[in-house]
Amino acid sequence: MAMVGLFWFTGERVYVGAEAVGAAPGVRLTRDGVETLGVDHGSSWGWEKVRRIEAADVAVRSPARRLASLALDSVVVLVSGDGILPPAFTVRVDTADGTEEVSVFSPAVGGIYTPVEYDLSRAVLERLTDGGSTAGELLDWGREHAAGGTPRREEREALLRGWARA
Repeated sequence: MAMVGLFWFTGERVYVGAEAVGAAPGVRLTRDGVETLGVDHGSSWGWEKVRRIEAADVAVRSPARRLASLALDSVVVLVSGDGILPPAFTVRVDTADGTEEVSVFSPAVGGIYTPVEYDLSRAVLERLTDGGSTAGELLDWGREHAAGGTPRREEREALLRGWARA
């Protein structure tokens, strides 16, 4: 499995946010369209009906602030002994039928993204809905590379730039 920006790759599937397991909420991208998953969800639309996919409420910080936040969270868990649920963000799928909002778990450590990865991920989502890129490109990458784990930041950014321009 691998994470690139807001996307989680399992090898055969790609999600916006973390993989939806069991009744957990999620948004899955397929060659044919978008699916919302989990309790109170379960819709699907072909790409021709999807007008926009938006990621909101995403924690974005500079690399230095991200590191400081992760260190503070680690200290809190160490001192309190309480585990913290993964942070979540909202994915809005606007379609010809209306808008559906799904709160998805973040696949990023600490749920925090750098501004570059966040902006590029948003650009990829925009390209997917305007026909510039296809989910097939993301699925193909995941099938070939997800087993190798999450790439380094520079490679993730390069991948996102390529998908955003396609």
